[in-house]
Amino acid sequence: MRKIPQTGLKGLKENWQSDVLAALSVSFVALPLALGIALASGVPPMAGIIAVVVGGVVTTFFRGSHLAINGPAAGLIAIIVSSLAAWGDDPQRLNYVLAAIVVSGLIQVVLGFLKLGKFAEFIHSSVINGIMAAIGIIIFSQQIHVAFIGKKSTVEKPIAQLVDFLTHLDNINPWVAIISISGLLIMIFQYRIGYNLFKFVPAPMWVLLISVPFAIAFGFVNQDSSVMNLFGKFAGDNLLVNVPTKIEDLLIFPDFSMIGTSTFWTSVTGITMIASIQSLAMGKAVDKIDPYRRKTNFDKDLVAVGLSSAVSGMLGGLPIITVIVRSTVNVQNNAKTKWSNLYHGIFMTILVMAIVLPPAPYKLPIPYAALAVILVFTGYKLASPKVFKQVLDQGIEQFIFFAGTLFITLYNGLLAGIFGGLLITAITHLLLARIPTQRFIQMVFNSGSLLVPKDGGGYELKIKGIANFLGAIKMNNLLSTIPKSADITIDFSEARLVDLSILEKVYEFQKLHSENGGRVNIQGLENHISSTSHKMGLKLLTTSAHRMTKREKSIKEIAEQMNWNYETEPIGQTKDYLPFYFFKSRAIEFKRNCIRNEQGEVSLEITDLTFEEGAYMAYREYTSTLGLIKLPFKIPKFTIERKEFLDKYLDFSAHKDIDYISYSGFSEEFTVRVEDVEATNNFFTSDFIEFLHQSDITHIESSGEAVLIFPTNFRPAHIHEYANIIHLMKEMESIIKKSS
Repeated sequence: MRKIPQTGLKGLKENWQSDVLAALSVSFVALPLALGIALASGVPPMAGIIAVVVGGVVTTFFRGSHLAINGPAAGLIAIIVSSLAAWGDDPQRLNYVLAAIVVSGLIQVVLGFLKLGKFAEFIHSSVINGIMAAIGIIIFSQQIHVAFIGKKSTVEKPIAQLVDFLTHLDNINPWVAIISISGLLIMIFQYRIGYNLFKFVPAPMWVLLISVPFAIAFGFVNQDSSVMNLFGKFAGDNLLVNVPTKIEDLLIFPDFSMIGTSTFWTSVTGITMIASIQSLAMGKAVDKIDPYRRKTNFDKDLVAVGLSSAVSGMLGGLPIITVIVRSTVNVQNNAKTKWSNLYHGIFMTILVMAIVLPPAPYKLPIPYAALAVILVFTGYKLASPKVFKQVLDQGIEQFIFFAGTLFITLYNGLLAGIFGGLLITAITHLLLARIPTQRFIQMVFNSGSLLVPKDGGGYELKIKGIANFLGAIKMNNLLSTIPKSADITIDFSEARLVDLSILEKVYEFQKLHSENGGRVNIQGLENHISSTSHKMGLKLLTTSAHRMTKREKSIKEIAEQMNWNYETEPIGQTKDYLPFYFFKSRAIEFKRNCIRNEQGEVSLEITDLTFEEGAYMAYREYTSTLGLIKLPFKIPKFTIERKEFLDKYLDFSAHKDIDYISYSGFSEEFTVRVEDVEATNNFFTSDFIEFLHQSDITHIESSGEAVLIFPTNFRPAHIHEYANIIHLMKEMESIIKKSS
């Protein structure tokens, strides 16, 4: 385990170089996103920049997170737009909404001081996913008009806006379409391009930079009609972002005169709920990708983002939350401490000066289309077919909660979506449990779940009744009382219904508790049924047994033929994989279909391992068949990757945090990093190198006590491949023994 970076001023002094470089990369993402989010929200573009600066400079000193980045988020666009619309054509409506942002921020501060951030746990994950997907559709349908036609739609509802766009394709503006299509291509293909410099500058910044020469060449700056009429039509007016000419023009101040109206407090309620829920959810997501496994103090974080939002609103800025895309960039670029958030705020201040201070002829011409297409891509990522599939994979029940929330949000707004989604979830649980309503409520809030010490040492957590999102806080309290490093059995045998919300907490606890040296055994789910094989699928108590798939039966037969052990159910005990650098910033979900040979001194294991990268827009989930060789002796630590594997599947920046030494002289086909060059020279024999050349291994890594092998490219192995994988692992075992 790597040394955890120090906190406070010691951490600043120790890690400033890593944090500054990460912050620079984050700033390249933050600038175009902040401008785009502000414009999509219907506020001046600099409102987004103010929120970024305040989110970096103010939030850092009060928050409870380590690697998160704070600023404005696309997820708040819909609530700001609806808040502005609620005031109609009132010329002061922006000032009223800024006042609502200030009050909302102060409420968050109070909630944080009262330690009420935990009540966000009541919001079901599928409901949150439905809200985020609805926001994605709202952003996409709104901004696709700006990206390809050059102006906003005249209709209001998201679905109607999409229909309006499709029925007016003849109005597509070729000039803005060229900029938007170029931007889309960059957003889609940038991570696949092999040049490291191109990858260091994130895609949104490239979109912005490339759009500037287009704007100049197309005559947007001087409205050059000779150029702009080339396609037979005038490109139109107001195609460039209106950048203020003075620093004082950046600031707009709130108006609290409407604080006594219901419209004002509806806005406050919506902003508070959406901002708090999203910030806490994103904070959890960032914790999952923190290579040092540090945990956020969410009550302290709520105080920090609330205070920052209040300051931002007072200056004319948007609300501030924890943002996942920029936080992911921060982690992937080797940030170590919270100070990277401060540096990114300082960099943004410098960028603002560079944009605002130059005289008019030298100002950067930023096309609206460039910012709009970034948001089109953002909206698509939030509501892509992949998101729908991921929810459906978790079970038809989760899809019902997700889809219901999505449609209510699209047609009735965000607050209705949250409460409507929770109501659908609760009613569905009641119907599935098949018990009277009064009994259902009793089994939720007075279930009898308890933690008891075991006679032989350790603890047993007995989960009873209805284990769903309404009991999430009680579950957190029970899990928090378990001592670190203790052995614990979590028994679901008396739970009538077990929902995704509880399973997420239990499996996350199992992973973290195992990292601290404890052992967690989850039992009692074998008599539950589910609509899916996904380990997070809703479980109902029954007497039916698990039905094995054709692939599972084949893997079991292979294990029996080899006299190996076989486990088919999802297994949360994955601590053997945690020491590997590959999983330092990738959260392991579970392993299943595990076959294991433990007859000799060396243990061989082949398993389907499911792990994640990022979250929400930056989220990717992989299931890959891996090989693990556990050794009774020490070997040098190293990582070896086939170069085409590195370029095609892995983000270049994701490997900056490997503090091994680059090893030359191995082979041009591989990228090799080692901890100790001298020790590795003796280990990398000619047999070892020849074996790697002849094999199909794409990634191999040593933790010093075990060897991790990727025999396939981020996918489960086919049955016919198992014989080759077993042969490969046995040959690898033999070579390691000779090399040692």
